[in-house]
Amino acid sequence: MGVSEKEKYGSDIEATSPGLVSPADDVEVGEGGLKRNLKGRHMQMIAIGGSIGAGLFVGSGSALNSGGPASLVIDFIIIGFMLLLTVNALGELAALYPVAGSFYNYSIRFIDPAWGFAMGWNYAMNWLVVLPFELTTAGITIAFWTDPQNTGTPSVNVGVWITIFLVLVCVINIFGVKGYGEVEFVLGCIKVLAVIGFILLGVIIDCGGVPTDTRGYIGAQYWHNPGAFRNGFKGFCSVFVTASFAFGGTELVGLASAEAANPRKSIPKATKQVFWRITLFYVVSLFILGLIVPSDDKNLSNATGGNTRYSPFVLSFQLAGIKVLPSIFNAVITLSVISVANSCTFASTRTIQALCARGMGPSIGARVDKKGRPYVVLIVVLLFGCLAYINEAKSGGTIFTWLLSLSGLSNFFTWGSICFAHIRFRKAWKMNGRTTDDLPFAAMFGVIGSWIGLALNILCLIAQFYTALFPIGGSPNAEVFFESYLAAPIVILFFIGYKLYYRQWTLGVKLQDINIDEGRRELDLDAFRAEMDAERAEKASWPWWKRTWDFWM
Repeated sequence: MGVSEKEKYGSDIEATSPGLVSPADDVEVGEGGLKRNLKGRHMQMIAIGGSIGAGLFVGSGSALNSGGPASLVIDFIIIGFMLLLTVNALGELAALYPVAGSFYNYSIRFIDPAWGFAMGWNYAMNWLVVLPFELTTAGITIAFWTDPQNTGTPSVNVGVWITIFLVLVCVINIFGVKGYGEVEFVLGCIKVLAVIGFILLGVIIDCGGVPTDTRGYIGAQYWHNPGAFRNGFKGFCSVFVTASFAFGGTELVGLASAEAANPRKSIPKATKQVFWRITLFYVVSLFILGLIVPSDDKNLSNATGGNTRYSPFVLSFQLAGIKVLPSIFNAVITLSVISVANSCTFASTRTIQALCARGMGPSIGARVDKKGRPYVVLIVVLLFGCLAYINEAKSGGTIFTWLLSLSGLSNFFTWGSICFAHIRFRKAWKMNGRTTDDLPFAAMFGVIGSWIGLALNILCLIAQFYTALFPIGGSPNAEVFFESYLAAPIVILFFIGYKLYYRQWTLGVKLQDINIDEGRRELDLDAFRAEMDAERAEKASWPWWKRTWDFWM
């Protein structure tokens, strides 16, 4: 006996024209799928502060030490500009196709199924190994209080804090995507206020407005002595690694589109917020940081992971003689790390669930409960968090370093694939006689922006290859190289493995075979186009200042 589409995929599916919606791919539809519980405020806060954590608050210290203040700002501007182009391309695709596992899905549809398979598992592995890292980092941040003298033996073992934070992440995930959204909204607001507060206080410190600061007026003194650049071209290239790690997670707004209540409205707004996140939180704050903290401070070389006592932000307050703020900002860093750990769980579970739903992983991983939680994958991911305890072993640090090397280049591969998928999409869109007027959101920088974003991603991969092969203060070393570049051969292995397993000998998909309406939520395209035309006509009647505000906000 035949089974209707409605019976097979749930009561949420209405009769549609063939090709408009593909329930098998768009797994968030139906009673057993992911729930669309992310509101506009959730999406905007995920875009603004969702992944700001130890990469910015701690890792920027070692970057300042290795590259100098000028390299720090310039490299973050380059990566930030690249991300702005990338997220715009992603926003266009996600607003049109808010499907589960968006990144790898776009690569499968518009680049090559094998490349999409490699990108999906590359992205999932990235967040899988970052989760125990963030849990460890959160535990180490507590040592700021439990081991104030930095003796190496805190009064409470870090494993206790790892357990507490892991349980906290488990509790958050009990509430599904809504729990993730609410936690990110609250913690995001805290991070936003903390960064704005730092910028204001940093200006005061630089101008000599803190009575306890014996340095007085600083100005651009540290740009002249010890200097704007350190370690030459190697130092400049090395900062790209830190910048990519700090910016990691900016693309989460696209992954969350499948669970957004109204992606056509929320995705464009969230995409535009990325510009302010890059400008305010990264570029401005790091420029101020380079003014008030000397790049040759001996403590900065230790600014990695969760060693928040070496955080340049914390150090800036200590150098100014401010007693209370170091502890307050350390608490902000701890909360930020928990936020990123929460994002790790969300990103890895949604990506793996979508891969399994498409037949690119064990079918059991595609299961989702009635509350929209991919419970099978969620259990596996949370158990993966227990790898944080490896650091308690004598050889744990070495093992963990190699685990993290799997994610070293993940961001560049992900971002570059998004840009290339957008380029290919626009070609297929044009081949079908569609224009940008048919899009719910068009990338502000168009296809040219995606070409530039792709080129910058490739240049960053080259820069990281250079620093991996010729590390600062060292000679070429195979172990050091693969610690930095192991992700590249892993991606190639996934790609070739897929080709061999499925005996798919061709490269790339044929654009003329792509069904450009598959995966859309709009069921009546004529009504959708009429609605878009009405919105554009209304905006055209706005005064120039309102149109400008809408463009950037």
